[in-house]
Amino acid sequence: MTPSPPDPTPPEATPPVTSPGSPLLLDAQGQPRSRLYGDIYFSTEDGLAESRAVFLQGCGLPERWVGRRRFTVAELGFGTGLNILALLDLWRQARSPGGRLHIFTIEAHPLSATEAAQVLAAWPELADLTALLTARWPGQARGFHRVELPELNATLDLAVMEAGAALAAWVGRADAWFLDGFSPALNPQMWRDEVLALVAARTAPGGRLATFTVAGAVRRGLQAAGFEVGKRPGHGRKRERLEAWRADAPASEAGAPRVAVIGAGIAGAAMARALRLGGAQVEVFDPGGPGHGASGNPAALVTPRLDAGLGPLAGLFAQALGRAGDLYSEIPGAVLDRGVMQLARQPKDPARFTAIAASDIFEPGAVETAQGPEVRRWTGEADREGLVQHGALVVHPQAIMSAWLGEVRPEAVVAACPTDAGWSLLGGGDTILWRGDAVVVCAGPGAGDLVEAPLQPVRGQISFAPGLEARATAWGGYAAQAPGGLVFGATHDRDDVGTDLRPSDHGRNLATLAEALPELAGWAGATVLSGRASVRAVTPDRLPLAGPAAAGQAGIYLLTGLGSRGFCLAPLLAEHVAAQILDAPSPLPADLAGLVDPNRFRRRARRRSGLPPD
Repeated sequence: MTPSPPDPTPPEATPPVTSPGSPLLLDAQGQPRSRLYGDIYFSTEDGLAESRAVFLQGCGLPERWVGRRRFTVAELGFGTGLNILALLDLWRQARSPGGRLHIFTIEAHPLSATEAAQVLAAWPELADLTALLTARWPGQARGFHRVELPELNATLDLAVMEAGAALAAWVGRADAWFLDGFSPALNPQMWRDEVLALVAARTAPGGRLATFTVAGAVRRGLQAAGFEVGKRPGHGRKRERLEAWRADAPASEAGAPRVAVIGAGIAGAAMARALRLGGAQVEVFDPGGPGHGASGNPAALVTPRLDAGLGPLAGLFAQALGRAGDLYSEIPGAVLDRGVMQLARQPKDPARFTAIAASDIFEPGAVETAQGPEVRRWTGEADREGLVQHGALVVHPQAIMSAWLGEVRPEAVVAACPTDAGWSLLGGGDTILWRGDAVVVCAGPGAGDLVEAPLQPVRGQISFAPGLEARATAWGGYAAQAPGGLVFGATHDRDDVGTDLRPSDHGRNLATLAEALPELAGWAGATVLSGRASVRAVTPDRLPLAGPAAAGQAGIYLLTGLGSRGFCLAPLLAEHVAAQILDAPSPLPADLAGLVDPNRFRRRARRRSGLPPD
């Protein structure tokens, strides 16, 4: 039998799969285009070569990061991530020993990881980097998203929002800028003078900028913003491109700071992790050891504070939940259960839940309303409306402490004293325990003994019923699975600092459980209950303190006042405080940072008194 001749027509490449409503569109030649703007995402000839020529060479890379401890690149127009892929490829080949790369990029209409992976498959020489980046692809919810790439000593922050809003919210300064929005003719909003002025304001001394366009309005806008501007030979069919630069010299860099963290709960653990990742030398102090305070329960809920107003407060908790979920998921044994059902308690709650579920501050499908049958399937008994928070977690605190804290020094710190070179910590008898550059107080209610802070103690007692199982559910109280049984509660008693276990509080917890889940309460009441009491710290506005302490105490920082949301808030806020210490870009937008600034109470008092700002 004679074999058939081979088919001379090569098989067609599999086109990228786009999700409904995706901004990605393929033209007749298979070229990725924007469905919204009609422009191409990258050159039809060789997008990777264009990225290298226009942006990397245009910003003087890699030469400009040689010898730098930290280098920041910012970008307008993340798109498919191709420019960042090219940047990471160059960074892994030519970074300085110990150097750290920080990337800030903006995309109002993000692609999915699947779409990006299929588009980027056109460059198999970068397949390993493509797999790394798309496996940790940032989310699509409105706001800031952080991605860690420790394999490359790099961090990426993506702002999912319009360019002007993102630049106004970012407090970093870039050493290099990639201006890669769709063409000024098709997307003029990204090239407005106001946006270019913000780019200039967010550029470090000696910073450079590169872009593919030589449009006159862009040149004039950059010059008006204070840049020197020059045309350079273009790539491929483009005759010219632009480079721009600040004429001043780069600022000098400080060495790796020595930082003391006081407190070994979730705030201290998250703080130690973030500082070490940024290159700081860290020592943690706590005489009680890891998690001896409010972070030592057998299980903890990771849930946001739900706010149907959907303003900055809601945005803070949504971003914190996403970051916490990413980081806890990397720790073996940390996640005990995924998903929490929030039960309606008031007549207005179903409408609130509907508004929250429809919001764009959570990932698509991460929060969904639930009706009676679904709630009954979840709880086994409750017959009311609810809100399923798929991104919420039940976590094992000890696994997180073990992964993040490192060695904890058992000395009690009684005072922090300024020195000519920074700070020293004193123990009993004025013994000097430590000297260094900065101190972060994460000591819960005890923080007020070391630094001025408006904190109130709140005692909480949990109850533990051995042998019982239940899906995580919250209302005015909560019930969650822990190793070996069920945790439920908790009491909430202000200005009570006792940590003794009280049988009467087990009764209060059983009554709270019976309000929502009476059958489960009956089973729990038939067991021999154990439990744990601890004291948390809260502030007058029930929001944390995260940032520099009061004026006149340079080098002292706070991460405390997290209340009952510590496991949700601590990872993100610790990265924010670490960025301030390390002079690195924060993952927190400016308006959200203002919500947790420790000095907000003093500023409010000055306004009420008619005094000018500090």
